[in-house]
Amino acid sequence: MKEKTFALLSGYMKKCMGDAAHDAEHVRRVLYLALEIAETEPSADGDVLIAACLLHDIGRAEQFANPALCHAQVGAEKAYRFLTANGFPEPFCAHVGDCIRTHRYRSDDPPASIEAKILYDADKLDVTGAVGMARTFFYAAHVGQPLYTLLPDGSVSDGRAAEPEGVHSVLREYKVKLEGIYGRFLTPKGREMAQARKAAAASIYENILDEVRAPYAAGGAVLRRWVEKT
Repeated sequence: MKEKTFALLSGYMKKCMGDAAHDAEHVRRVLYLALEIAETEPSADGDVLIAACLLHDIGRAEQFANPALCHAQVGAEKAYRFLTANGFPEPFCAHVGDCIRTHRYRSDDPPASIEAKILYDADKLDVTGAVGMARTFFYAAHVGQPLYTLLPDGSVSDGRAAEPEGVHSVLREYKVKLEGIYGRFLTPKGREMAQARKAAAASIYENILDEVRAPYAAGGAVLRRWVEKT
């Protein structure tokens, strides 16, 4: 993908997210995870995958306003309109829309395309991962508050003086999810990453914070391999 295209999509994602900082962080982690998985899937269309990852949660604002809406469906429609309005080819727009529409699927059949399957992997690995579970548990009532703050010495603060009560039960719930329904349709790379996250779930809270650091530490290098300067 060209750098100017990436900037266009990234800008639209940030506009749709508004001040929901934790959602923007989730989008970035999903992007990094997906590109890492895609490197083992040579048939994947990188441009479709990047666009779908960046735009997959842009319908969340509407869902917050109206919980009856499906944010994946709303996001797919918004992404399709945005892409067509900016001159992207129809097949590309439709493919990205389908990926977004199916990344939260609830059937017993996995998404049809490899790009949608990778997006599903990456989204589930983050949302049901230690970071996602902790974020949901601690900040559900504070939309827009980041999970963590990077301190000058490189350490991470979660905004609280002491470890919050109940964190271990959250980790157990997450571990069960990765061992159960969310493991059904993972790609080989996604399954490998899920195994690593299951191990982290059995460890202490500091390992949750390590999962925050890791995608950002490696993500820049992964992204540079997929985004070309113009």
